[in-house]
Amino acid sequence: MLSTLIILYTKVRKRLKMLLLRPAFKSYGTNFIFDPYSSFSYKNITVGHDVFIGEGAHFSATESSIKIGNKVMFGPHVILVTGDHNSRIAGRYMKDVKHKEPEDDQPIIIEDDVWLGCGVIVLKGVTIGAGSIIAAGAVVTKDVPANSIVGGVPAKLLKSRFDKDDWQKHKQFLFKNQNP
Repeated sequence: MLSTLIILYTKVRKRLKMLLLRPAFKSYGTNFIFDPYSSFSYKNITVGHDVFIGEGAHFSATESSIKIGNKVMFGPHVILVTGDHNSRIAGRYMKDVKHKEPEDDQPIIIEDDVWLGCGVIVLKGVTIGAGSIIAAGAVVTKDVPANSIVGGVPAKLLKSRFDKDDWQKHKQFLFKNQNP
């Protein structure tokens, strides 16, 4: 009995914390669920409708932005990082270099209907196209075309999610039945 009450208390506390933290995001849609004990640079992150972010996430966008579309799923321990340190200054420790170049920070865009598996890392300047799947443990350093399944380090195209005809049907169905 006591263990059931502890579990219930923990779930209610976690849900309440999530509800209190949601407004810290730049914007968010309906049915947005995330682990409130994850790490986010809230003010630079835009989240669409029906998004789930698993536990242990780390989304860092201090100088740039992260835009997440609708119907996106993140497994646990996904990392999104929009920036780098400026490592091109000779005679100075990287830690001491405060000046950033435009190429040091670039946005990450995740379009609609994307699934990022457990432990995925997405680096600066990447767009993940609609309908794509990113395999667990992948490190995404380049744009991912729509309707792709990618995996590996660095991530490479494994195959298309749907053939051309089924992809068109999938898009038409989703567009026709789209709701916020």
